Amino acid sequence: MRVFGKTVAALFLLAASMMPLQAMASDDTKGLFVVVTTGDVQTQMMAMVLSTQTVEQKKSVRMLLCGPGGELAMKNSKQTMVKPLDKSPQMLLKNLIKKGVTVEVCPLFLPNKGATPDNLIEGVTVAKPPVVAEKLREEDIKLFTF
Repeated sequence: MRVFGKTVAALFLLAASMMPLQAMASDDTKGLFVVVTTGDVQTQMMAMVLSTQTVEQKKSVRMLLCGPGGELAMKNSKQTMVKPLDKSPQMLLKNLIKKGVTVEVCPLFLPNKGATPDNLIEGVTVAKPPVVAEKLREEDIKLFTF
């Protein structure tokens, strides 16, 4: 009985976390600015899933990867498959890039990792703080952080 209760609670939390995106489809929000800083694979995956849903709802997404979240953008980073999709967060990230999502790493990430832009997957660039600040202030853009 306890397992069933935990499953129901988990499904409720998942559904509740998606409600703002469902509501967004009918409002005037232009899109999301998503900041991923976590190294937690399941949280990264949820960020990618919700970003994908947002794009599918014809809203814009711009993504900034910082700290451990920046590992998603590295060519040779460890990939963990997440159920039930059996895909990694980086696989979904690459699909978002193919759909036109701007994905950047924080400008501190590469130098502090001892890496260069050549180490990034195709389509990811280094963020410019004045541009990020401008995009965060855009009207009708919601900020999501993971």
